Amino acid sequence: MDIREITPRYSVSPQISVEDIPAIVAAGFTCVICNRPDVEIPPSHHAEVIGIAVKDAGLDFVINPLTHDAMTQDRMSLQRETLESSAGKVLAYCASGTRSTVAWMLGHAADISADDLLDAAARGGYQLDALRPQLEMLAKR
Repeated sequence: MDIREITPRYSVSPQISVEDIPAIVAAGFTCVICNRPDVEIPPSHHAEVIGIAVKDAGLDFVINPLTHDAMTQDRMSLQRETLESSAGKVLAYCASGTRSTVAWMLGHAADISADDLLDAAARGGYQLDALRPQLEMLAKR
């Protein structure tokens, strides 16, 4: 499992499995967000399967599947609201962690500068400079 910290309260990772849940609990996460659509993965890793294991471990679980076409304001708001309402650290996962990072960035573009968002993503290992125009446009709204 490759957990990458974006902020002290928000981390991302590639696809997780049921076997990863004890390590996620041990790392202090209180909530997991699934950003990966089930159509991309085998049934053993579908959101429902992971969600049952996460909830059985005492964590919150939110399904917010993202694709390029699904990066809507509603989805970005759900990502942000989940983080803000969480009692502790949040782990969001997708195929590589990139979509989960982009969702965090787009959801916070109005409050955090594009430079700071891009720096946080880069510290997590995601070079997303191509998002700068979109981040700056969202900041102006």
